[in-house]
Amino acid sequence: MELKKLIHTLDVLETVGADDVKITGIQSDSRKVENGFLFVAVRGTAVDGHAYIDGAIAKGAVAVICEEIPSLSEEREVSFGRNICFIRVKDSADALGKVVSTWYDNPSDKLTLVGVTGTNGKTTIATLLYEMFRKMGHKVGLLSTVCNYIDGEAIPTDHTTPDPITLHGLMARMVEAGCEYAFMEVSSHSIDQKRISGLSFDGGIFTNLTRDHLDYHKTVENYLKAKKKFFDDLPADAFALTNADDKSGLVMLQNTAARKLTYSLRTLADFKGKILESHFEGTEMVINGRDVIVHFVGRFNAYNLLAVYGAAVSLGKDPEETLIVLSTLHSVSGRFETIQSPFGYTAIVDYAHTPDALTNVLNGIQEVLDGRGRIITVVGAGGNRDKGKRPLMAKEAAKLSDQVILTSDNPRFEEPDEIIQDMVAGLSKADMERTLCITDRMQAIKTATMLAKKGDVILVAGKGHEDYQDVKGVKHHFDDREVIRNIFNS
Repeated sequence: MELKKLIHTLDVLETVGADDVKITGIQSDSRKVENGFLFVAVRGTAVDGHAYIDGAIAKGAVAVICEEIPSLSEEREVSFGRNICFIRVKDSADALGKVVSTWYDNPSDKLTLVGVTGTNGKTTIATLLYEMFRKMGHKVGLLSTVCNYIDGEAIPTDHTTPDPITLHGLMARMVEAGCEYAFMEVSSHSIDQKRISGLSFDGGIFTNLTRDHLDYHKTVENYLKAKKKFFDDLPADAFALTNADDKSGLVMLQNTAARKLTYSLRTLADFKGKILESHFEGTEMVINGRDVIVHFVGRFNAYNLLAVYGAAVSLGKDPEETLIVLSTLHSVSGRFETIQSPFGYTAIVDYAHTPDALTNVLNGIQEVLDGRGRIITVVGAGGNRDKGKRPLMAKEAAKLSDQVILTSDNPRFEEPDEIIQDMVAGLSKADMERTLCITDRMQAIKTATMLAKKGDVILVAGKGHEDYQDVKGVKHHFDDREVIRNIFNS
C-alpha cells in the first residue's frame, strides 16, 4: 500500500521526504521490521520507540512515523543508503492504531463491535455475549483475558487487550471468517496507551470501578479517567450501558455522545433486576418484570447478567429470546467455578484478585450458605503490582471467612513470603487467630481440604483460569482446578 494512502486519516504536522513510497508492512517493534516497512516510533511506559529509529531503518524501514524527526546529517543519510520519509504527528501511539486499521481496510467498521470495561466482570460479560450471539446463530469474535476467538477458533492470548497490530489483525481475520459481531474486554491500560485507537465501537459497557492497577495509574482518579475516556470517545450512533448502582457508573455517561442506558439491582433503570433465590446450582431472578433461572451465583453475577441482557437488547435482540438464551449460559472458566468434593463440601475457584472482587465472591457464597456452613478462603496477591491492595485483600478475606490461608499467587520478581507479610499487615490480632500463612500454594490448598467438613465451602481465589505460576520471570505449570480435582480423586 502506498504510504500516502496509509496516512490519509492522520493529522500530519510535518512530512520530510517523498510519501509516494510503497509500504510492505507496519511495525512498532524495531526488531520485527523488514524491508519496505513503515516503523511507528511509540513512546511506551518503559521504552521510547524514537531511540530505535536508526535500528528500524537499518533493518529496512522506508518510512517512519514519529513525534520528533531526528536530525538528518548527510553522513547519516549515506549510512542509511536511501532516502527515508519521516511523518511527524502529535501522538504516534494514536497514529499507530489508525494506520494499522487503514492497512487492514478498517475491519472494525465491518463488525458490530462492543467493548466492556471496568474493574471486575469484563471477561464474564464479553464471553457471555460471545456465547449468546453464537447461540442466536451469528458468527462472532471475542477478545478476552482468557482466550481470543474467531467464531469457534481459539487464539491464545497474553494480554487483556492486544497491541494495535495484533488487534486489528485479529479483527481482519474475524471479518474474513464472516463474523458479524465482536465483543472485547477493554482494559484501562489499553485506553491510556491508545491500543484501541482506530477501532469503531458500536457500544460500550461499564461494570464497576474499585481499586486496581494503581501501580500503573498511581491514583484512583487517573484510573477512573482512563475508563471514562472510552465512553467520552464513543460516537453518537453507539450505546453506552452503565451500572447505575456503582458510584462511578453515571460518571461514565457525563460526556458521552452515545445513547445512554443503565442497569441496576437497586434503583430504576433501563434494565432492572432482582434476585429471588440463590443456590450453588444457580439463581432465580426477575429481569425487567420477567422471571428467569440462570446458572450463576451471587449479586456480582446478577449485575453481569443484567449487562449482558441490556447489551443484547440494545443491539436489537428480542427481550424474550434473550432471556431464554441467558438461562442456558454457564459460568466462564475460572469464574466462580464450582467443584464438588466426594466428602460433602464444595470448592470454588475464582479469578478474584482485587479486594472488591474478593468481597463479591465471598458475599455470593454467604448468600447461598446462609450460615449453614463455614467458608475457608485460600488467597494471595500478585508480585510487582499494586502493594496497597495486599492488606485490603487479607482484611476482606478475614472479614467474610471463617478460616483464611494466605499463600503465594504470581510472585513474579518479588519474594512470596514478603508479599504474604504485606497482606498480614491488614489483619487484627483476632483475624490472625483464624489465619494460616502457607507459602506453597499446593500445600495451602491441601490444608484447606483437610480443614473442610461436610457443608463447608473452600474458596481458592486469585488465579481462576490461569494454568501457571509466574516466578522470577518463568511460568511454571499450576492450575488451582487441577490441584483440587487431583486431591478429590486421590
